[in-house]
Amino acid sequence: MNLKKLGWNDYFLALANGYIDDEDFTVARVSKEHKGLYEILNEDGQLFAEISGKMQHNSSERNDYPAVGDWVVIKKQQHENRAIIHNVLPRRSKFSRKVAGATTQEQIVAANIDTIFLVSALNSDLNIRRIERYLVMAWESGANPVIILTKSDLCYDVESKVLDVEHIAIGVPIHVVSAMNGSGITDILPYLKEGETIALLGSSGVGKSTLTNKLLGKELLKVQNIREADDKGRHTTTHRELVVLPTGGVLIDTPGMRELQLWSAEDSVDVSFEDITRFAELCKFRDCNHEHEPGCAVKQAIKNDELDQERLTSYHKLQKELEYLERKTDKLAQLKEREKWKKLAGDRTRVHRR
Repeated sequence: MNLKKLGWNDYFLALANGYIDDEDFTVARVSKEHKGLYEILNEDGQLFAEISGKMQHNSSERNDYPAVGDWVVIKKQQHENRAIIHNVLPRRSKFSRKVAGATTQEQIVAANIDTIFLVSALNSDLNIRRIERYLVMAWESGANPVIILTKSDLCYDVESKVLDVEHIAIGVPIHVVSAMNGSGITDILPYLKEGETIALLGSSGVGKSTLTNKLLGKELLKVQNIREADDKGRHTTTHRELVVLPTGGVLIDTPGMRELQLWSAEDSVDVSFEDITRFAELCKFRDCNHEHEPGCAVKQAIKNDELDQERLTSYHKLQKELEYLERKTDKLAQLKEREKWKKLAGDRTRVHRR
């Protein structure tokens, strides 16, 4: 296995020099994550790995652990197809979300990605508001978003649906494809060149696994049909997986996400809603909330049919979600700081008693 095909480059080489201080150490890329066990790829091929005791002891956050796409420093066990992970190299980019449920923690969906394919199906389940949310998180990741609209062979009004997406995806490339008949596939191949990493993100049943199989040229991932009753998808991919394409690029397929809560994306909301921020600059008041204030250029744009009310509602919803998240993370940071000082005080007391 050539490390360059896995996405290795001078950027990661420079980082690794600060982590590898022994000739027994080498690097690998995480291709799958199981509970406490990882599948990794390097020049020796596929290995199974677990993190070292020291790394586990030093890891306090969920994002301290390896994620699919991470480059890790390993020590291979002699005469075995196994290795120990000692460090995770700093991430160049990451697509994160808040973990599902009430817990306030970051979940890294994919790391060290160059391009994110935001995949949606051209059926009745096409959701413009969901695409907006994906775009905000994609811009925050540090990777470049590209929208892939699949199942064009099943859609009778492709042009109107593409137009709807264009209105909310300002400046983002949009490609219409059908993995079943192959139309549009050649248009996305330039993204898949050697050394590039692409993550596929989208809801269940939009065709991520089918598209991956088409790009691989073989049936590697299982696929299922959508439910005929409501055009909604079923979960096919149950875990994140990194695969190497024949073109030399790397693809990360991910399970469909029912919950897609923001993690940290304040600046990216303004990037994704560039049309609203452009009108906002013309508002009478600098701190205008675009609700009931006089001289609001955003509300005037809605009256003039230059802006959609639903888009503004979506903008407000995402802003409020970020404000709530910020309050929660601030409280967690304060609690962690108190716990740290309590621990230090306890350690000093024990030393004094000795």
